[in-house]
Amino acid sequence: MRSLEPNIGAVAVIAPAVQSANNTGTAIDLLGFESACLVVNTGAIDTAGDFSIKLQESDETGGSTFADVAADHLTGGAPSTLEANSVYRLGYIGNRRYIRTVLTKAGGTSIALGAVLIKGHPADAPVL
Repeated sequence: MRSLEPNIGAVAVIAPAVQSANNTGTAIDLLGFESACLVVNTGAIDTAGDFSIKLQESDETGGSTFADVAADHLTGGAPSTLEANSVYRLGYIGNRRYIRTVLTKAGGTSIALGAVLIKGHPADAPVL
């Protein structure tokens, strides 16, 4: 079968909307998957909106246990300031059980943005 769909899990981590503040996502459990990729889709930027996005990882779901993912555990990436009307992919190749997104506003007004975390290489397929 050539379809990718039964071999991935997808989780909405930032609902598509106009973002005007920092946004720390909830912990996403990677149990049963060997890889993950955050896909970020941006739209219009209002008043020089200056936003960045990153991944954090942890072995627990507690907020204080999360730390930024080391560069050698990422593939792809996003610039320090997201651009309008763009798509970014941040691949996670670390070994922690949980990851989450952190959207940070450094200035300006807002950005239209949504993000989906795609979990890949499942231990059991098809993924239901």
